[in-house]
Amino acid sequence: MSLAIMHSRAQIGVEAPAVSVEIHLTNGLPSLTIVGLPETAVRESKDRVRSAILNSALEFPRKRITLNLAPADLPKEGGRFDLAIALGLLAASAQLPGGCLDDFECLGELALSGHVRPVRGVLPAALAARDAGRALVVALANAEEACLASGLKVYAIDHLLELVAHFNQQNTLKPYQSQGLLAQPPSYPDLLEVQGQDAAKRALVVAAAGMHNLLLSGPPGTGKTLLASRLPGLLPPLTEHEALEVAAVQSMINLEPLRNLPQRPFRQPHHSASSPALVGGGSRPQPGEISLAHQGILFLDELPEFDRKVLEVLREPLESGYIVIARAHSKVRFPARFQLVAAMNPCPCGYFADPNGRCRCTQEQVQRYRNKLSGPLLDRIDLHISVARETTSLRKPKTPGLSSAQAVSQVCAARQRQLQRQGCSNAQLDLNALRQHCTLTEEDRTWLEQASERLNLSLRATHRVLKVARTLADLAASSMISREHLAEALQYRFHEQQ
Repeated sequence: MSLAIMHSRAQIGVEAPAVSVEIHLTNGLPSLTIVGLPETAVRESKDRVRSAILNSALEFPRKRITLNLAPADLPKEGGRFDLAIALGLLAASAQLPGGCLDDFECLGELALSGHVRPVRGVLPAALAARDAGRALVVALANAEEACLASGLKVYAIDHLLELVAHFNQQNTLKPYQSQGLLAQPPSYPDLLEVQGQDAAKRALVVAAAGMHNLLLSGPPGTGKTLLASRLPGLLPPLTEHEALEVAAVQSMINLEPLRNLPQRPFRQPHHSASSPALVGGGSRPQPGEISLAHQGILFLDELPEFDRKVLEVLREPLESGYIVIARAHSKVRFPARFQLVAAMNPCPCGYFADPNGRCRCTQEQVQRYRNKLSGPLLDRIDLHISVARETTSLRKPKTPGLSSAQAVSQVCAARQRQLQRQGCSNAQLDLNALRQHCTLTEEDRTWLEQASERLNLSLRATHRVLKVARTLADLAASSMISREHLAEALQYRFHEQQ
């Protein structure tokens, strides 16, 4: 057989498009030509594959070899095609039986000795191979990650010869059995460790229950960062579908292969981060902080210290839940359904309106400081909380406040009501779903419209007030939004006007 076809997968963002590795042998001077838009690492695979085959005591075909990676207009990058190329060469030169490769897909980089090395982005390829109804052959180090795609038959190998012996029926490989390594539940700091700040704790529970964006504003040392670090411990666990989405993003950047389903991400970039650091980029587009925070939290401490142009890139993904990075030859789409939590001081020195008169900032300095945050960005933040300085006390409070365990039970119950009613969190409601699930009495509707006019709220901000009120009703186990819920939701917007 002078023609062989092997199946593999490319990596374009979090997608894994199919690639057919076609190999044709003809008479002529020995040569190997790779076509199909290969980049440097793919073109170099011919040398790695040749050495791997020869060092495995196999015969490298001494013929004119044409190797096509189809489709031809899809860029091919990395060493992930080495294993598929080697198997295709062995099948085309009759060292493997014909037709044995049809039901398999291969991912792996070959060492010169023939050993198989792990590659990145195996989970998206595993999910795609499962949907295509084929088995997946990967390096042993990638096996647990591939097994995260339930229902997929995975073959894990350490050396090329193991697969050759399998196809020649000399030593049959058994499908890899996952070791069942479960992720240890993370140990989050407890909400009880935060002294006072009952209003801010209440806002944390509301934000967790409805997946709402949150802004904490207050003087230095009042516990803004402390509060934000407690929010991951209040969120409900990831569903299997959400966990696979998070793992697919992480598998693109992790040098170490994934072995467990991940927890909800908590990303905290420094305020010197650039726009590409947040949204992603590069000649080979990689996910940025907002995609690495997918299904989790993006915490921006010292929010006004970020460059304004950097903050403006958050506006679109906050609405759409994804980011598209365009390059001359392609567009890559990354998921970015994250919860934004930010903290800031009220002025450059941090002590604006302090009763002790410690603030020395002029009105112009305060205005310039606040103008670093645009109105459209603040409009997309549902909860604006002022974190005031608490009375200094080193004693343990006599009456314990809300613990993380108590808050989690409230949050999970509220999220469950949302999923049963509308299939998503309240923050993700579109306009039609908002009209359907956030109904008001005629008196309450008129009251909300008048309040929005007095506070100069935009229509988007008013819709977000409704979403927060719906979350407050869910926390109270109420099927209807009452005036009390609307008043509390507006209170969180009132801080924005200060």
